[in-house]
Amino acid sequence: MTTANAKPHINKTHLHFLLKQMVRIRRFEEKCAELYMQEKIRGFLHLYIGEEAVAVGVMKVLQDEDAVVATYREHGHALAKGLSMNAVMAEMFGKMTGSSRGRGGSMHIFDASKRFYGGNAIVAGALPMAVGLALADKMQNRNRVTVCFFGEGAAAEGEFHESLNLAKLWSLPVLFVCENNMYAMGTALSISESEQHIFKKAQGYGLAAVEVDGMNVVDVEAAAQKCCSAIRQGEGPHLIECHTYRFRGHSMFDTQLYRSPDEVSSWQQKGPIVQLKQWLEQNGKLEQTEWQQIEKEVQQEIEEAVTFAEQSELEPASALCRDVYQESA
Repeated sequence: MTTANAKPHINKTHLHFLLKQMVRIRRFEEKCAELYMQEKIRGFLHLYIGEEAVAVGVMKVLQDEDAVVATYREHGHALAKGLSMNAVMAEMFGKMTGSSRGRGGSMHIFDASKRFYGGNAIVAGALPMAVGLALADKMQNRNRVTVCFFGEGAAAEGEFHESLNLAKLWSLPVLFVCENNMYAMGTALSISESEQHIFKKAQGYGLAAVEVDGMNVVDVEAAAQKCCSAIRQGEGPHLIECHTYRFRGHSMFDTQLYRSPDEVSSWQQKGPIVQLKQWLEQNGKLEQTEWQQIEKEVQQEIEEAVTFAEQSELEPASALCRDVYQESA
């Protein structure tokens, strides 16, 4: 765990917060996998396990008025942005008390009050949305940052290139965050892209772009802090390429034939939670009782969220056309 370039405010309390946020996401995702196997969660399910440091590190530097758009692997982003676990879990269950009234499910978590403009089921679909949100803020002279999360697979889509080009051309206040987990849906980056460094693609459009260890939450936060500060000072769009790894398959139906168990195991040993927890323990900043308390509080929050979701109501059939069709005058 490297903290040499960390900001002065990085202290025990701060690091404990980062650790707990990552544990919240990890345990939530693990519970969702369990509930999916029980058929309490239906449809598609794309887990964020292994990538928690990216969402937590970036969200820590954002302000309430900053906007976020994400991918269909967005449960972690939603929790880190401040959506309640109750609302996210209820959405997973398809219940009315969910963040999208149960209509979005796993891939479409949304909460305008948190300026969390959702998961997006279309690869690279969030990038043009981020450009639009950032353009609106610039036109209204609002000192806000829009953050757009996307996977490295999106770099092969036209929207990626169009969005970065316009963001730079118009000097928009947007931070692009590439979660490079190496395999997109199941095709290795090494056999799909001639230029495998996504940040270099961004530099080709004139963006300030860097790469960072996406398994190190402190490094992610430091990079995001630097980029967001520059954006707020009018320095235009930035991009961070976070090298990370999903420990589970692309979705619950993924047989993962494209990678070996040994490779997955090697990445798990340097996972974001393991990495931070070990550093804290080795430096006398995390007692066993403190770790147990984090786990206890997270487990209680998850149990309450599951109970809330199970007890919530489904939307009545009479309301299913609401917000879908516009009646003719």
